Amino acid sequence: MAADRTFVSRLTGSFSSPAAGNPTVVMVEAAYRHHCVEARYINCEVTAEALGDAVRGARAMGWAGFNCSLPHKTTVISHLDGMAPSAQIIGAVNCAVRRGDDLIGENTDGQGFLAALRTVTDPAGRHVVLLGAGGAARAIAVEVALAGAASITVVNRGQRRGEDLAELIRDRTPAAAHFVPWDGPYPVPATADVVVNATSIGLFPKVSARVPADLAAVSPGTVVADVIPNPPRTAFLADAAAHGCVTLDGLGMLVNQAVISIGHWTGVAADPVVMRQALYEIFGS
Repeated sequence: MAADRTFVSRLTGSFSSPAAGNPTVVMVEAAYRHHCVEARYINCEVTAEALGDAVRGARAMGWAGFNCSLPHKTTVISHLDGMAPSAQIIGAVNCAVRRGDDLIGENTDGQGFLAALRTVTDPAGRHVVLLGAGGAARAIAVEVALAGAASITVVNRGQRRGEDLAELIRDRTPAAAHFVPWDGPYPVPATADVVVNATSIGLFPKVSARVPADLAAVSPGTVVADVIPNPPRTAFLADAAAHGCVTLDGLGMLVNQAVISIGHWTGVAADPVVMRQALYEIFGS
């Protein structure tokens, strides 16, 4: 047997509930195989009551880190030793990383969106229209603001959550921000450079649901993005393409947040093409 042979894998994974529909394990393990990384990604069903035990177990077993999905993105914080700066602003963690003896919280959701966005445009100096004010919207807003977006318009049905997000951006980042109530089809202004659907409208199986947003005024070449990975080409993106917009599907955010997580856990720059292909096999292209 070779002297450097090991039968102990680096352990990573995800804590969520429900966990069965989470496809992250497929793309992460595809990346591990492609890059010959001796690691495993374990998708774990973890209830809210068991989260503390799960984190303590990960510590005890020497996990390199783990993802947290619903409903744990905020409650996990009390079980960690610290948070990265942008995660502190967002107030949520979707990735824990072992650094020495500590578990540090990161939020790679917004970073993953930003990496995908930069394949088509740089948000610096841009006007971003954000549809929704939930967890995904919050992460995206913070990261594009820190990346230099000039202004962010938060469009949301709930006034309190929408105003809170706009206030967070104004108070904690250099970007300007304001809230617009979403009480009917929202006319996206011609000044918008980037439009993001950060809601679940159009997510499988309700693929025919339409985002109530009117793109008639946007210019050809405006970037329109969706956070929904399944289906990759949503009705919202199809409508945007018909208006001559540049479209960005939700697989980009999903893949890139995992690329960033893998980098934290292993130091490997994972190939997003390999990971995206693994998701195509599940969702279709």
